Amino acid sequence: MRQLDHDGYADRLDDAARAAWLYYFAGYTQERIARYLGVSRQTAQRMISLALREKLVRIRMEHPILRCMELSHAMTTTFGLKHCEVVPSDPQAPQGVAGLAQAAAVAMERALSSTRPLVVSVGTGRSLRAAVEDLEPMNRPQHLIVARLGHMMPDGLATPFNVVVRLADRINASHYPMPLPIYARNARERALYAMLDPVRQIHELSARADVTFMGIGNIGLDGPLAMDGFMSQDEVAGYIAAGAVGEVTGWIFDAEGRLIEGLANDRVNSVPLRQATDSHPIHAVAAGVSKAAAIRAAMRGGFINCLVTNEATAEAVLALEGGGRRG
Repeated sequence: MRQLDHDGYADRLDDAARAAWLYYFAGYTQERIARYLGVSRQTAQRMISLALREKLVRIRMEHPILRCMELSHAMTTTFGLKHCEVVPSDPQAPQGVAGLAQAAAVAMERALSSTRPLVVSVGTGRSLRAAVEDLEPMNRPQHLIVARLGHMMPDGLATPFNVVVRLADRINASHYPMPLPIYARNARERALYAMLDPVRQIHELSARADVTFMGIGNIGLDGPLAMDGFMSQDEVAGYIAAGAVGEVTGWIFDAEGRLIEGLANDRVNSVPLRQATDSHPIHAVAAGVSKAAAIRAAMRGGFINCLVTNEATAEAVLALEGGGRRG
């Protein structure tokens, strides 16, 4: 057997790329790849896995699954969406988000492929960051990427799920980050931040954005704001008592999509939410049964009109809505 103890990592990637090409495009079995490359079957399998992990090959499902199409249609008609993409759920992990990033990346590529200059407004979040990582690199220097909210933790550390810089890198575009904490300490401090020229410029750009991409978070101890340290356990309990079910870019709303008065909404360093329209599509990437109420509320409030989610989540949202149309 040939030993894969090359001097550099680049050599391992070359072997991995070759193995992946033989497996996914030439249709070789792992045993045949092993014989061809002179390695063990286990080594061939590891090479293919390395190619996937390093994104040397990307796998996307193109076949529309009937149940997903039915759910997509039901979501679109029930909530008046412009578009809804529903990906299959893992039966063994219905709370999982497998396939979500890939589908969201396709939606982003569709919008960003425009040769017309676009102002692209973006939020933050795990699913959105994963979608950006799966995005095909583009050369779109005519576009402008604008952050919708601050991307710093209370202690000044940058959040790990910031999207604006990475998206700009992926498509070779200029960007406007917002180097502020997501929440100010009080309403007065927030007002002072809002007076800064860079912040005012970001708000103005976002107000005329051509397209927006955001995540949706639920309010609870398992919600993003609590898990990432922006909400204490007591604060979570207080927001739930006030009727909060979800948040978009830090703005907290109730089950009908109405912003909660006071509380964190007095302190959030985020561009004000606007109504989604056909001329200004607002995309959300969100899945997880625990987020069903938040996703439903965001749609009822008109904060989004395009959604990428999964089967289990769509079923949970429709169940909350009673399976029928609004009205």
